Amino acid sequence: MIYAGLTGWGDHPDVYSPGSKQKDRLTDYTGHFPIVELDSSFYAVQPERNIRKWIAETPDSFQFIVKAYQAMTGHLRGENPFDTEEEMYEAYIKSIRPLKEAGKLAMVLLQFPPWFDCVKENVDEIRRITNKLSEFDLAIEFRHQSWYAEGFREKTFEFLREHNLIHSVCDEPQAGDGSIPLVPVSTRKDKVLFRLHGRNVHGWQNVGNSKNWREVRYLYDYNDEELTEISKAANKLAEQADNVYVIFNNNSGGHAAGDAKQFRQMNDLTFEDLAPKQMDLFEEEF
Repeated sequence: MIYAGLTGWGDHPDVYSPGSKQKDRLTDYTGHFPIVELDSSFYAVQPERNIRKWIAETPDSFQFIVKAYQAMTGHLRGENPFDTEEEMYEAYIKSIRPLKEAGKLAMVLLQFPPWFDCVKENVDEIRRITNKLSEFDLAIEFRHQSWYAEGFREKTFEFLREHNLIHSVCDEPQAGDGSIPLVPVSTRKDKVLFRLHGRNVHGWQNVGNSKNWREVRYLYDYNDEELTEISKAANKLAEQADNVYVIFNNNSGGHAAGDAKQFRQMNDLTFEDLAPKQMDLFEEEF
């Protein structure tokens, strides 16, 4: 089965009901898509009460892809709010465990930074991190091309398979070492992740230290030809894994929801157990 969804639910006007308030946005979102990527967990370990609230607001079969906290994957540039690494992992696990218990945790996404290249020290670091989070299904996303270089690509996949890790397939700008090619290979038979970041090469290369880096990097609208290419890759993944989770992350300009809906239509995807959509009282009846 191929599922489609977006990164977060708070910034997609195309899926909100008329007059919808911010507190209703997750419910509105679940009327359109069966999966979502929880991005806020990257910036801060979420309070357990938030997680339980989101569980209650979503249909029984709804699935969350939860990003690992940034300090775990080497992204943190400020002070770590946790005194010890052990305390950090304990807090994170306690935070997201209710999702697993509710049957709503598709996977935890460990997205490594562009400077995390294919060397022994980093391979060992993946082993160390994934051992700490071993109770969850874990997806690994690389951002350095060396993991896919000739002589390393198959070893990368062998390593992921050996450790029962999910390969995060990406579509993103081809902008040198800090980006990876689209390689539609699943390393598990039950599930695979496919994240779509757009193809804004200029934005990918020239983010710098801008506070609005997301607005630059993910500003992109896929055209029909590109969505056809993405659909072929998704269907190739569906031949390898039972469940393909496709996440559109190209939302700087609000394009993700429209592209995801077009992708769904192109592939005749029907999602069960979506939340009922609120009726527009002023909509003409037929």
